[in-house]
Amino acid sequence: FSAGICSALKLTVPSHTVHGIEGQPLQLTVDYNFNATASEIQIIWLFERPQSNPKYLLGSVNQTVVPDLEYQHKFTLIPPSASLTINPLHPSDEGNYIVKVNVRGNGTTAASQKIKVAVDVPVTKPVVHTEPSSGVVELVGNITLKCTVEKGTRVAYQWMKNGKPLHANPNYTFS
Repeated sequence: FSAGICSALKLTVPSHTVHGIEGQPLQLTVDYNFNATASEIQIIWLFERPQSNPKYLLGSVNQTVVPDLEYQHKFTLIPPSASLTINPLHPSDEGNYIVKVNVRGNGTTAASQKIKVAVDVPVTKPVVHTEPSSGVVELVGNITLKCTVEKGTRVAYQWMKNGKPLHANPNYTFS
């Protein structure tokens, strides 16, 4: 856990980078506590992409939530929890989410944290094409195997033979 401490208010997020899956809900878990009596608790969520100003998503004062009307059906906040649910997650939701909590008691204390959201698109089933298409070559011929996926982020390819990874050598080349 990492925490931002400002006076009597402690705001905690489990990670500064969270991976979510496209089309699924994602909860950004936030905990806060303070060692004073509060007359008001305000929670604000903002979203920023690189090279752009943060956008207001929603906020609450005590237990009344005020969403930006543009995003009211996408984001959920259920005070007194400061956790935000994004539903469903789209690639355009990738970026930094900023949570700010203000507590008014004897004066006002504030703390904020930033969470980076990375959206992963599930990898589709790989397809292997062979050239020549028959997959048959003579002893001195070459065969080309080409593996592709239709969709997916952070795709990694690994060629295997008899369950063991293949490495480049005079018989195999990879590109």
